[in-house]
Amino acid sequence: MSENTTLATESAPAHGVNVTPAARERLRKAVEAEANPNLRLRMEVKAGGCAGLQYDMWLDENSDEQDLIVNYDGVEVILDQNSALYLTGATIDFEDTIMRQGFTIDNPNATGSCACGNSFN
Repeated sequence: MSENTTLATESAPAHGVNVTPAARERLRKAVEAEANPNLRLRMEVKAGGCAGLQYDMWLDENSDEQDLIVNYDGVEVILDQNSALYLTGATIDFEDTIMRQGFTIDNPNATGSCACGNSFN
């Protein structure tokens, strides 16, 4: 399977978020560090932040039948259906440079964002 292949799990339909190889590797390490193979990255968009909407991401072992799940070569990403409306086409990356370390989201649906990068409209 190529590193760009995404598959919906058998229990849920897919969403349109992309995850780079660097982000997949960092997520894999985070799940291994927690010693819980059932953890997945959950992404959510909620009201707040200085631009109106903000991203939230955490490791979660829970899901329900309404969630949209994609398996990226062993790393799963979950979105609720409302968040998927804002995140389809977005790309999650992981930066590890002298100036910055952490996940980034490149979201083509955002019409504007704040300087911190965590809030958008």
